Amino acid sequence: MNYRSIAIDGPSGAGKSTLAKRLAQELGFLYVDTGAIYRTVGLAACRRGIDPSDGENVSEMLPELTISMGYGEDGLQHMFLDGEDVTTAIRENEISAVASKAASLPSVRDYLMEMQRQTAREHDVIMDGRDIGTVVLPQADLKIYLTAAPEARAERRYKELLARGQQAELKQVLQEVIERDRRDMGRKTAPLKQAKDAVLADTTGLDLEESFQLLLRMAQDRFGMGECGNE
Repeated sequence: MNYRSIAIDGPSGAGKSTLAKRLAQELGFLYVDTGAIYRTVGLAACRRGIDPSDGENVSEMLPELTISMGYGEDGLQHMFLDGEDVTTAIRENEISAVASKAASLPSVRDYLMEMQRQTAREHDVIMDGRDIGTVVLPQADLKIYLTAAPEARAERRYKELLARGQQAELKQVLQEVIERDRRDMGRKTAPLKQAKDAVLADTTGLDLEESFQLLLRMAQDRFGMGECGNE
């Protein structure tokens, strides 16, 4: 059986996870949040007191880890680190920065690559990240580069943090977004960039529902689906 794949790449705060998750539910695909996988490695490094940018120590840590994904009845992805469900723990704001540092290490990307590709070989998938269409799934059936202006992404992230009960300042969040962009786009290994055959989806002036409808139309057009996701 030939499984279908959608790769959604883009910068931090573009809404990739939220939109990809809903799109997967609409189309009946499996949603794979690759960022959560890297966050799990970042969390493991923090818990061990290891600098996530220290390639040597992080590489030595990897064989000691047991990282796996699981899906509940609701289809939502859960991350497990050494048997512990860390789905909530990896969403703490401080883990975002360390995850980006860990993700820039070639050893980490190689370690997690096969996990992602194996999932795509066994399911219809939607994966979101920063190098899905360029590196992880270069043969994806549909590639989308989802982005928005830094100010728009920072405001979304700011509201998200407040909704979770975390303290945040919009100015600081914007600085973090800009720094994250610089780091993701400038890293030597699998930098963030739009794949040549990816469709650009700029949601700067769109709300969540409008953004979702934009992506849904792209998928329906690519796979010849009807309004309910059926072919």
